[in-house]
Amino acid sequence: MPGTGLIILAAGGSSRFGSPKQLLCRGGKTLIQRAVDIALNSVCKPLIVVLGASAELIRPELEDRPVHCVVNPGWQSGMGSSIVAGIEALLLSSSDVESVCIMLCDQPFLTSGVINQLIQTHRNSGAKIVASDYGEGPRVPALFHRTLFDELQSLSCEEGAKYILQRYKHEISVVPFPLGLMDVDTPEDWKNIRTIPVCEI
Repeated sequence: MPGTGLIILAAGGSSRFGSPKQLLCRGGKTLIQRAVDIALNSVCKPLIVVLGASAELIRPELEDRPVHCVVNPGWQSGMGSSIVAGIEALLLSSSDVESVCIMLCDQPFLTSGVINQLIQTHRNSGAKIVASDYGEGPRVPALFHRTLFDELQSLSCEEGAKYILQRYKHEISVVPFPLGLMDVDTPEDWKNIRTIPVCEI
């Protein structure tokens, strides 16, 4: 039975943070390691990690994990280019996937349960898109059916998944994920997050 692949977007330059936030450590794991372990603990397969800035520093963090890393040389042009790189790598790895989940590596309270719930909601509802809801409309992590792969691959460099979520906003099923609001963009974000206990993978 065709399954669901997963793409972790981790190519950003962390310009607002000042250093690679993918390498921030919490609970004995870096953010990129935690993101990958969430993916591995979900029902998704195959798993693609899109790297870009500081790829040479981040890739060694994943050497012992069974994921496929791809480097987006145009990461500076915007998130759309990383999504395109991720979809291309996914289809090369497994041409018969039915859908894909797209997630970020800087949401420290994401769990594999949220990812699996996206997939279960898709199966129950038949919706082409199932997105997370944390009070600001549909957001990532989100699942996209295969019929949308061409649109994902046609994103301009500066467009992210948000563009497609807005385009199909009246056709989306959602999964509550209130802690999705807490991500890491600045040192102040990280300071606040570190005071909250680490949640399960």
